[in-house]
Formats: sequence, structure tokens, C-alpha cells
Amino acid sequence: MSAPRLVDWDLAVATACRLVPPGPAIGYAAAEAVVVDLRAAAVEAEEHVSALTSLTGDPTAGPVVVVDRPDWIRSNITGFRLVVDPLAEQLLSARGVSASAAVTAIGSRVAAVQVGALLSYLATRVLGQYEVFLPPGQGSGRLSLVAPNIVETERRLGVDPRDFRRWVALHEVTHRTQFTAVPWLREHVLSEISAFLLASDLDPAALAARLRDALVVVADAARHRGERSLIEIVQTPEQRVILDRLTGFMSLVEGHAEYVMDEVGERLVRSVPELRRRFEDRRATANPLERMVRRLFGIDLKLKQYAEGAAFVRAVVSQVGMAGFNRIWASARTLPTGAEIRDPAAWLRRVPGVGSAIESA
Repeated sequence: MSAPRLVDWDLAVATACRLVPPGPAIGYAAAEAVVVDLRAAAVEAEEHVSALTSLTGDPTAGPVVVVDRPDWIRSNITGFRLVVDPLAEQLLSARGVSASAAVTAIGSRVAAVQVGALLSYLATRVLGQYEVFLPPGQGSGRLSLVAPNIVETERRLGVDPRDFRRWVALHEVTHRTQFTAVPWLREHVLSEISAFLLASDLDPAALAARLRDALVVVADAARHRGERSLIEIVQTPEQRVILDRLTGFMSLVEGHAEYVMDEVGERLVRSVPELRRRFEDRRATANPLERMVRRLFGIDLKLKQYAEGAAFVRAVVSQVGMAGFNRIWASARTLPTGAEIRDPAAWLRRVPGVGSAIESA
């Protein structure tokens, strides 16, 4: 008999796939053409990303995979399961709590419905993703583009499909280049996520206090007040320290990709200024319900990471050039903190060797 889990992953998949809408109506021939175009856009982007960033990705990395919403859901839940299950067992063991007792207390099926509902929402928003956590034997990562979301977004924005697909491909190929050119990044992310989850506090009193705070956040979000997300509330002091490092890292990789989108896009995609304007307008004009969901689950935090990270990359590259900026990938110690993302000069002062790069730039 298999060990009980904190999340019923099969139910999570079933819930998410049942709740997610199918996406825009498109005929078979048109869908095939979209797949071909997206794959070509990703191949075309590789050379341009490498030329701008001076990073060389792994030439053996698998080809881009074009998926629909249920495929994206199933793949992400597989990744969650690979990371969460071993860590959950380790956490429960460290706290002296049996898995079966935790499942009874927390409810693996309740957790599954919550995970499924969240992923059903995200599956309508994600345009592409470099999947870092794959089952053994399936490689170290996979670049996926979510075709129905890309088609739906380009239709809503009223932009040229060819330009939009190449713009999106630049962003996602940059992520693949980051993780394959800097192999230690994958283990670093796993280590930080592990540390974050293992720093959880299962003490009932502490957990109840944070859940009460979470209810206040939900109420504030419904009234469009306050700035905090559930992710920021339901965590221990130790987790807040780790979250600052994770925020710095995510701002870096997302901002780096945004920088590449615009720098390369100006040469490769003729309508980049219009694409950027319409994309930002779309983010700013979400309906009240969508704004509440984005706030609650930290999606607005991710959008903020895009902007702050891109500003950080532009500031550093303007000071030390791309060669100086690439010192950032030397080790985990040279990655920026959340505070340094907002103060690039602090990172330039801290990281060894960047001063000489300033002199030679």
C-alpha cells in the first residue's frame, strides 16, 4: 500500500481539468499551423537570445513542446508532486507527525480541490513556461508554450499573431537558456523551495494565527484594500527570509527575460512598442474579480517582479555591460537579494569583480 499524501494529486488533476475552460475556438488546420509557427518562433529565438546575453544554452535540450491547458495542468501537477511529496514526508517526520494523522487533519481531498482550482485559473493565464522539475529520465527541463492562451491573448489584444508569438518565444527561450547555460540554477531553486517548505510551522496555535491574518487579507482584497497576498501572510519568520531570496531570484530571471524580449524584439519584432503598450494596458484593466484573485495568490507580486527585475538588468548592463552583468551567474552568492533588485548600485558594490568590469566597460 502506498503511503498517504497531503494532497490527492489525482483529484487535483481531475478538478483542474474539469474547471478549466477549453480556450478559443479554432479549427484543426489552424491549430496545426499555430503549433508549427510557435515551434519555429522558439527555434528562431535561440540564436538571438544567445547573441544578446552571451549565454550558451545546452544544445541537447529538447525541442519546444506546444501544449493545451489540460496538458499544462497535468505537467505542473507532476512537478508539484515530485517536489512536495518527499518534502512533506520529511517535514512531518521532523515534527513527529504521522502522514496518516496529517491527512486526516488537513484533508488530502480538500487540499486537492484547492490546488486544482488554483491551477484551473493559472492554466488560462500562462503563455509559456520552462518546466524545471520533470520525472527521472525525462531530462532536466522542458520548454512548453500554451497554444490556446497565446491565441486567445493575441486576439484580445488585437495584435499581429506572428509578432506576438515571436515576442513570447523570446521570453520563454531566455528562461531555457538561463537554466541550461547555468546548470546550478536548477538545484539552487530546488534547495530554496525545500528550505521554504521545511521552515513551515505546524504548531496549531501559530498556524491558526496566520490563518486568521489570511482571512483579513481575503476581506481586504474583496474590498480592494491592502497590499498583502496570502503567500506573504501564511509563513513563518524564517520563511520570510527565504522568500526574500526567492523574490530576488525570481525578479532576476523574469526581469532578464523581459529585458531580452524588448532588446531583441526591437530588431526581430517590428511591433514591440505596440505589443508592450497593449500588454501592459491589459494587465492594468483586469476586472475586479480577476484583480482580487491576482492579489490573493501573489500574481500581482509576479508582475511587480517583471518590472523591478527588468529595471535592475537595464541598470546593471548600462553600468558594466553584458559581460559584467553575467558575473551574476557565477554562484548563489552573486545572485541579488530582493533589496538589491530595487537598488542595483548595492549589488554592484557587493559582488567581487564588478568594479573592474565598470573600469573596462
